[in-house]
Amino acid sequence: MFKVLISDPISDLGIQQLHDASEVIVEKKTGLSEDELVAIIPEYDALLVRSQTKVTKKILDAGSKLKVVGRAGVGVDNIDLNAATNHGIVVINAPDGNTITTCEHTFAMMMALARHIPQAYAKTINGIWDRKTFLGVELNNKILGVIGLGRIGTEVAKRARAFGMQIMGFDPFMSEERAEKLGIQLSSVDDIIRNADFITVHTPLTNDTRHMISTAQFAVMKKGMRIVNCARGGIIDEPALVEAVNQGIVAGAAFDVFEQEPPAADHPFLTHPNIIVTPHLGASTIEAQENVAIDVSEQVLHVLRDEPFTNAVNLPSVPATVINKLQPYFKLGEELGHLVVQMTTGAVQEIILSYSGELVDVDTTPLTRYVVKGVLSHHLGSEQVNIVNSMHLAKTRGINITVQKSSAAKSFTNL
Repeated sequence: MFKVLISDPISDLGIQQLHDASEVIVEKKTGLSEDELVAIIPEYDALLVRSQTKVTKKILDAGSKLKVVGRAGVGVDNIDLNAATNHGIVVINAPDGNTITTCEHTFAMMMALARHIPQAYAKTINGIWDRKTFLGVELNNKILGVIGLGRIGTEVAKRARAFGMQIMGFDPFMSEERAEKLGIQLSSVDDIIRNADFITVHTPLTNDTRHMISTAQFAVMKKGMRIVNCARGGIIDEPALVEAVNQGIVAGAAFDVFEQEPPAADHPFLTHPNIIVTPHLGASTIEAQENVAIDVSEQVLHVLRDEPFTNAVNLPSVPATVINKLQPYFKLGEELGHLVVQMTTGAVQEIILSYSGELVDVDTTPLTRYVVKGVLSHHLGSEQVNIVNSMHLAKTRGINITVQKSSAAKSFTNL
């Protein structure tokens, strides 16, 4: 029998398949401290969490039976991945379950921003009938700049077309062909900054994207543009944004995320009349919470049953014999990926890998994943890309992966 501990509130419908599994005992204990978790975790084979539970090294060290940690959601910054990997514990997340929900919240924020809905509501319920102050703008025929064309950014672009918006988009891994099919004009960030009427960001937070929109960018924006962030706090420089709104460069902003959450009581966003805020609600719908719980529960069962699984963020499911043979080449492959992408210009459309010598006799897929990880992580950040999701991320960005093999290795045993 396997014992599964659920330490955060997770949809009952989403975890029903765990209850239905005859070989699984499910126990839900929420609100536990780190010490309380350390005391009980040795008896469990799996741990399911959302964002409240911090799965620390101390907890993982104590989890002598733990095989898998499931995160009902996308972000895994509350889980010590290095400690999990060192203990051979698979960490599973649910990257697709909240895509539509976050996309829809982005549009809700955009519409509220365009029509001053929160401000008008606040006045109306206080007995003030004011139709003149809240003159809005249409989305139709406006230019929407989408920075980051992954799952969520792509869905936003699709829906923007239905509103009659012209779409400029930036993503270093989106091919021209895929962009054309989606009706997106691929552009540089600078071009988007200078031309967009609305901007929405959908990138991970990395060293490259932190404060990617700051004072210099606001200085060249269209006067009266509007900006939305439902991705990660810190992508947009918050003090610089407040200044841009005060100067009238930015007509309004809508934020679901902050650099520090929750924000301080005196954070200027909370009292500014032209800035709309919500408390990180991007994934907060009934459907999304059910979807992520269903997805992660299914994969946790696969891990416990020693069946093929997906959405692991720290470990691949690869035979030990293959890993041992390829191990010396993993770091080299990743570094080559880093090197190659820095030597190229424009969007990456195809990655071609050539293997020679004895390597052609083994499955080189794990090594290919390391190379692709090196290419993608240069822009997306090493925290967002790993050897399990690198191929999927490449596919969603329209990047073709071609592998060539030859038994001739010239002067080397393997190449």
